[in-house]
Amino acid sequence: PGFLGMAWAPFSVSSTGQVRDLQMGLEDERLYQRMSALDLIENQFVSQRRGGVADDHQKILRKTLNLMTSQQMEAFKVTKEPKEIQDRYGNDGFGRGCLMARRLVEAGVPFVEVDLGGWDNHQNIFTTLGTGMNPKLGVLDRAMSALVEDLTQRGMIENTAIIWMGEFSRTPRINGTTGRDHWARSWSVVVGGGGLKGGLAVGKTNEDGTNVETEPYTSQDVMASVCKALGISLETTFTSRSGRPMKIANGGKVIKELFA
Repeated sequence: PGFLGMAWAPFSVSSTGQVRDLQMGLEDERLYQRMSALDLIENQFVSQRRGGVADDHQKILRKTLNLMTSQQMEAFKVTKEPKEIQDRYGNDGFGRGCLMARRLVEAGVPFVEVDLGGWDNHQNIFTTLGTGMNPKLGVLDRAMSALVEDLTQRGMIENTAIIWMGEFSRTPRINGTTGRDHWARSWSVVVGGGGLKGGLAVGKTNEDGTNVETEPYTSQDVMASVCKALGISLETTFTSRSGRPMKIANGGKVIKELFA
């Protein structure tokens, strides 16, 4: 089960682009000899029908070797970008992450996620987001605008779908400790690129933002719309090892305004 999880888990890299244990200290010929010998052992285990673990372990090793020897590893080295571009994204973890995302997409990586945590502001939200020493909204706005600008200037925006979202929304009203609590009733997400229609706001809340007044859309609908923009059929169904069918985007419906 552990190897199965690793086989499908995302490959996480810090914003510095450093990949731990990547340098083996061996000449290429020696490295390939060792990996070939190990592959023979792995093949023997798999052929003995010892279950899925041996097969998953072999897949992970092969993926590891492909990664170690790929020229795409250069995409992680954001410091090779001109200083003015690095400054435009921001010399912080999120800025470097967005710059790395652009480089990875250019190198052919099909899916990239950049994380910016720290939004659970049940108190002191104004300081954290806008008026403190390192306001989070400034970090977000700078890197986000630089990424969209770069993708547009490089002619990549029509083939790259962008989703900016969190796990849920925040209470429309400030609480007693100058913060916002969890709120799932009305929620904003930004999407664009990939053939999605931009420059519009879909949906409307009531005056104080507590309820949605127009047709409500779910997170599954957002993902269904992104899949459509990327040409992925919403009829796609995967089957788990236990035989359970799993439909893409969990059966979400397309947000029609984004394709009008």
